[in-house]
Amino acid sequence: MESVWGTGAARADGALASKRAKEDSKSRSRRRWRKSKTKASRLTQNMDLRTMTQSLVTLAEDNMAFFSSQGPGETARRLSGVFAGIREQALGLEPALGRLLSVAHLFDLDAETPANGYRSLVHTARCCLAHLLHKSRYVASNRRSIFFRTSHNLAELEAYLVALTQLRALAYYAQRLLATNRPGGLFFEGDEGLIAEFLREYVTLHKGCFYGRCLGFQFTPAIRPFLQTISIGLVSFGEHYKRNETGLGVTASSLFTSGRFAIDPELRGAEFERIIQNLDVHFWKAFWNITEIEVLSSLANMASATVRVSRLLSLPPEAFEMPLTADPKLTVTISPPLAHSGPGPVLVRLISYDLREGQDSEELSSLVKSEGPRSLELRPRPQQAPRSQSLVVHIHGGGFVAQTSKSHEPYLKSWAQELGVPIVSIDYSLAPEAPFPRALEECFYAYCWAVKHCALLGSTGERICLAGDSAGGNLCFTVSLRAAAYGVRVPDGIMAAYPATMLQSTASPSRLLSLMDPLLPLSVLTKCVSAYAGGETEDRSDSDQKALGMMGLVQRDTALLFRDLRLGASSWLHSFLDLSGHKSHTNSVPTAEPMRRSVSEAALAQPEGLLGTDSLKSLTLHDLSLKGSSDTSETPELSLSAETLGSSTPSNVNFLVGPEEAPEEAAKTQELSAKDRGCGARAAFPEGFHPRRSSQGCTWMPVCSSPIVKNPFMSPLLASDSMLQSLPPVHIVACALDPMLDDSVMFARRLRGLGKPVTLRVVEDLPHGFLSLAALCRETRHAAALCVERIRLVLTQPAAPSSPPL
Repeated sequence: MESVWGTGAARADGALASKRAKEDSKSRSRRRWRKSKTKASRLTQNMDLRTMTQSLVTLAEDNMAFFSSQGPGETARRLSGVFAGIREQALGLEPALGRLLSVAHLFDLDAETPANGYRSLVHTARCCLAHLLHKSRYVASNRRSIFFRTSHNLAELEAYLVALTQLRALAYYAQRLLATNRPGGLFFEGDEGLIAEFLREYVTLHKGCFYGRCLGFQFTPAIRPFLQTISIGLVSFGEHYKRNETGLGVTASSLFTSGRFAIDPELRGAEFERIIQNLDVHFWKAFWNITEIEVLSSLANMASATVRVSRLLSLPPEAFEMPLTADPKLTVTISPPLAHSGPGPVLVRLISYDLREGQDSEELSSLVKSEGPRSLELRPRPQQAPRSQSLVVHIHGGGFVAQTSKSHEPYLKSWAQELGVPIVSIDYSLAPEAPFPRALEECFYAYCWAVKHCALLGSTGERICLAGDSAGGNLCFTVSLRAAAYGVRVPDGIMAAYPATMLQSTASPSRLLSLMDPLLPLSVLTKCVSAYAGGETEDRSDSDQKALGMMGLVQRDTALLFRDLRLGASSWLHSFLDLSGHKSHTNSVPTAEPMRRSVSEAALAQPEGLLGTDSLKSLTLHDLSLKGSSDTSETPELSLSAETLGSSTPSNVNFLVGPEEAPEEAAKTQELSAKDRGCGARAAFPEGFHPRRSSQGCTWMPVCSSPIVKNPFMSPLLASDSMLQSLPPVHIVACALDPMLDDSVMFARRLRGLGKPVTLRVVEDLPHGFLSLAALCRETRHAAALCVERIRLVLTQPAAPSSPPL
């Protein structure tokens, strides 16, 4: 018996040892793979631009020669053609990037802060070149292997070739900015006609390639899966937006129809481009507010820090007096917000890690606005912490049109824990229902109320920091300017994360990055600015919906939901089935090299006109069904569904062009003849270079011709020197790859020129809005910690000057 047990134990030990050996082997393999990948990445980063280009050209020529010798097959022909294109674009791009890099240092804030839009554009192009270099090496090493995935690698190479072509166009546009702007200026300057022509030309560039396989290639790899998830959710949400605008079936049906976008990146990119061009600001408002849904916000709060106090307060619209800083015996009246909708309460959220004195007072409790179960987060304990010496007043971002403090609560709770101070986050009214200056009035009113009643908030108010991100950063600056104009206390400092300081429609090197930014595309940015400035927004409300009533809407949306579930389940099955099985029942000639052609592959295979316009990109996802040719075609072709060939209505947004000029101007943008290249923006391109053009139509923005966007309380970068002199110390945290980077650089340069205390820290490889992604990866956590560090600098009491010895 003992021998039997001993044998069994020995076998178990042997199996365990074998399992551990396999796991160790796998672990060593993963470590070697990561080490080699990191080494290759460092080698690429340390390469200078010319060496990288020469290496890529050499590999492209070698691969081109190899596939040219493989016979007349379609696959070999396309691979040879794509490497020829890579060689041509790389050789054309390198001189342009070199010129930009040679002068980029002239636009930095200082030698310790090497950041501006020119540097970011060069870095982005280097990322694309590095990826193509890595892929070309892989192809050269594995092209003879039987495991070489020809279709996958070809599709990726073609996608990045289109991206490289568009980046070359952006480099030429950046050169045009260099030639036009004054020395040291980053924003486009000149007469309005020249600006309008430049922007009209820029917005016609094709963008879909940056939202498919190339999505987020410029960002840190840890953030790319999140961007892919967001893009799939966005195009699925947009597909159902018009039909289920009330929202009951939108999210659920989107889950069932997202499969096709997950497995076909080119389809996702084409649909993404259609959405950002054609859907109005109400769509973006609805999509960004998904995080406000109770279920999602509760899940986010479960993963965030636990705080003792999180209460939504409703400040009554009552005027009160504030002492003047110049003479505290005198006061000024702070009136409640009045713009557009008249007096109304202002909502703020109080967040505190500890329960402090005053936070459970009856006076404060009378202001609490019920949020259901969320309001029960206040759990008094026997002992209260004393009032903090500091207070943080926070203003959230969201493009002036979306989100509330609820969306930003997870990182605000972390701030409250790390800083140990109460935080008041302001829920200002949103555009387009409440355009400028309503948000500014409410934020200023709430700021003054917090300063006056800081004892109720658990603070003595000795140090006050105003903090905000994106649109909230803009409001932080303008609230401080308004406080100085009223003569009341300004905050002791401002922490602004990736703020928008220039809302006037103009171009800059970093603004060019909006062509490829999945979180802040150019057309979305302009629609948000248009809404905030009070421009006309497309009214998509349906009179039939109003006539149905609430129960009618529920019944209608329920029927639509079940229909979408049925269609969605069918689309999932069709997505994973071999599409060749759905060809025509007539006899077809079998292809020598069967390959599933994606949208971009079909576009690259067809000849282009002068504009390089890809008409297939304008199709909706219903049009992008693949069918095989029953005649002589060697590859599957895209068929057009007659049901969905109706023209789409582009959103009413245009750069500095009134609506009455639209037909004429739209016709002008469709011409790229040689005689047109004399003095316009197209003169930036060398002869023979034609970037790809979007078929989604021109983006309109009539509001940008309005003088309201030049108001310094809307665009603080345009404020006078005397106004900027009144600002407290400013700490800016910007993103190197953010289209708003130049806003931060130029604002910091203006303050530095006036002798004002200002710091600018620029984080690498992260997108706009990283604070909301703080828990996503190590890079976002470090960036969020940098913001906390800047706030702590403001809240730290300055050291008292030492008295001279007697």
